Amino acid sequence: MRVVVADDAVLVREGITALLRASGADVVSQVGDVEQLLREVHRHEPDVAVVDIKMPPTHTDEGLVAAGRIRAGQPGVGVLVLSQYLEATYAMRLVAEHPEKVG
Repeated sequence: MRVVVADDAVLVREGITALLRASGADVVSQVGDVEQLLREVHRHEPDVAVVDIKMPPTHTDEGLVAAGRIRAGQPGVGVLVLSQYLEATYAMRLVAEHPEKVG
């Protein structure tokens, strides 16, 4: 499984990457912002993109918007949205728009 990991917190990004690699996943890229995320997903066409909801520059819903763009433009890429925030409406919005290959 080829994976792109996106989180602006380096420790979180490194931790997720270490866990994925330990389980046998091929992490092809780690990124800290949405523009890098979209570029790397387009470049590598991974099986999965792991995306934080709140990313730079405003730390509101940039990651979620990027996840929707990934699902719309590259439907073969699964998206796993992670967040430390308990805002179910963010996740439900993505699931409502693109229910397949989303977690």
